[in-house]
Amino acid sequence: GKTTVFNLVTGIYQPDAGSMELEGENLVGNKPHRINRLGIARTFQNIRLFRNLTVMDNVRIAHHSHLEYGPLAALCRTERFYNGEKELQGKVEEFLSIFMLHNRKYEMAGSLSYGDQRRLEIARALASEPRVLLLDEPAAGMNPYEVGKLMEFILAIQEKFRLSILLIEHQMRVVMGICERLAVMDFGQVIARGIPSEIRENRKVIEAYLGEDITIE
Repeated sequence: GKTTVFNLVTGIYQPDAGSMELEGENLVGNKPHRINRLGIARTFQNIRLFRNLTVMDNVRIAHHSHLEYGPLAALCRTERFYNGEKELQGKVEEFLSIFMLHNRKYEMAGSLSYGDQRRLEIARALASEPRVLLLDEPAAGMNPYEVGKLMEFILAIQEKFRLSILLIEHQMRVVMGICERLAVMDFGQVIARGIPSEIRENRKVIEAYLGEDITIE
C-alpha cells in the first residue's frame, strides 16, 4: 500500500474518499502534471528515465515546466524565447554540477550505472522546483557502499533545497539514519508512527518485520 499512497498523492490514482491538501491547496481530482506544478515531485521504485536521451536533456525536460514563454514564442524564435533558453541552460548546468553529473551530460541516461541513474532521477524530480519530494525506495538494488552515499546525498539535498522529503524504504539503515519521523505499514495498515527511537522499540513493528523474538540493538 505504500506506493499506492504516492500514486494517490500525485494524481495517478484518485481516492474513493477523504482529502489531501498541500498548504491549503486541494490535491484531489488534479492530474499529475497539475500536482507537479503545485509543488510535488516524485521518483519511482523502478527508475523511469528517458533512457535514449542524454543526461542533460533528462534534466532540461523537467525544467521546461517552469519556462515563461509559450509555443508561439518558441516557434517564432522571439527574444523572450532566447532569453528563456539561456536561463534554462544555466539552471541545467547548475543542477548537473550539484548532482556530480556535469562530466556525463552528453551521455545517454541508459548508459549510466544504477547509482548514477538513481541520482539523475532525483535531479530531474528536483528540477521541477518542488516543495515536497517523494522518493519511492531509492535504495532498492544498491550495494552497502551505494546506500551510504545515497543517505549522505538525501540529507545534502534536503539541506540545500529546504524542502520536505517523504520516503518509502525497506532498509532499516536508511529510514533510521535519515528520517525524522516514521510511519510503519503492514498489509496496507499503519501500525505505528513516531520518531526513530520510538519505532525501534515498538513491539508491533518488531513482530511484523523482524519476528517477535528479535531484539533491536
